[in-house]
Amino acid sequence: MSNPVNQSVYQIYAPVYDWLFGAVMKKARRRAIDLLDLQPGDNLLIPGIGTGLDLDFVPSCIHVTGTDISQAMLSKAQKKNRAKMNLLLMDAQALQFPDSSFSVILLNLILSVAPDGKKVLEEAWRVLQPGGQISIFDKFLPEHTSPTILRTILGGLIRQLGTDPNRRFGEMSKDIPETIIVNDESALLHGQYRVILLKKPNINS
Repeated sequence: MSNPVNQSVYQIYAPVYDWLFGAVMKKARRRAIDLLDLQPGDNLLIPGIGTGLDLDFVPSCIHVTGTDISQAMLSKAQKKNRAKMNLLLMDAQALQFPDSSFSVILLNLILSVAPDGKKVLEEAWRVLQPGGQISIFDKFLPEHTSPTILRTILGGLIRQLGTDPNRRFGEMSKDIPETIIVNDESALLHGQYRVILLKKPNINS
């Protein structure tokens, strides 16, 4: 299900990704991770881990499983030299994990990147344990609005670079049952980027 276009784009991005996006996204990445309130014993999944820019903000006591469709990006993440980490070449749209495998999940800048962001979110929800949380940092089209003609044209051009600025979070999450939105806040560019925290209800709640 992975997209060869995305794979080739991120093969190109891998050597310069940290330089291009590290500093400008740092605060929002940290905020998304802080909202998870990670505790010893948590098992964190990061689909689309890329070069591992999030790892600097994850406590060393947390075991991290990271997946990506690009081996070049995973190779950069491996150089972060984290002890409790398992990196896997895997499509976030079809995670090869059993249901309820992880207590916390981080989706930073992947819902707008994967060919089917809705499927990425649904797969993350599937492998999340009841009572677990998903933290998201990404760009979304504001709900209940239509893109302007200019934004539509620019969106088509930007998609060739491997990302889509015209996706709505509401459309991605509408088929996920009993989603609890704990937090939804502006992160960058006057709300074009948002940080969202979701909680999966406990089975007995």
